[in-house]
Formats: sequence, C-alpha cells, structure tokens
Amino acid sequence: MASRTATPLDHPALEDVSFSAALEALRDPHRLAMVATLARQPGQPCGAIMPPVSKPAASRHFKILRAAGLLRQWDCGTQRLNALRREEFDTRFPGLLDLALTEATRG
Repeated sequence: MASRTATPLDHPALEDVSFSAALEALRDPHRLAMVATLARQPGQPCGAIMPPVSKPAASRHFKILRAAGLLRQWDCGTQRLNALRREEFDTRFPGLLDLALTEATRG
C-alpha cells in the first residue's frame, strides 16, 4: 500500500484561484463549518474538522478547499494536519473570508 506522502498535495498559487472557485468552496455548509473551525483553531487533524459525511465525501470537501486556496494540509506522523491560508486568501480576496465566517456564526 502506498503512503499518502507518495503523492504530494496540490496547494495552488492563490493568483491561479478564480473568484468562482473561492465562492463555490465557501457555499457548502460542511466546508464553511470546516473553515470556521480552522479559523478558531489552526493546525487541526482531519478527524477534528471532518464533517458528518462519508470518508469519500469528506475527502472531496478537503480537496475542494485545497483547490480554492483556503486550506493547507501537511502530514505529521500518522496525522494529516490542516490550517487556513488566511493571509494569502485575504490578500487575493479581501473581506471574503471574513464575510463567510460571519455567515457561519449566524447559521
């Protein structure tokens, strides 16, 4: 069985992320909840922020957040840790993450 580090994770340059991709990533309630958790507590393992969905669905949510430039993931031992790319994302899309997080607290 191949290790998960055999395939590097794709973390796109933020200038390559479209506004529509960022909006699409933030419009799903599960992904928005994941982002809100990471905004409060960076460096969380996948299991700590995984939405109540199947593992394949959760993997898809993580992939969409990475592709939108919102999430940085790295392996630490047997865990995969997550953090928001907050500063980079805010530079690319000023105010968008703050607005989304405000919506998340209302929801």
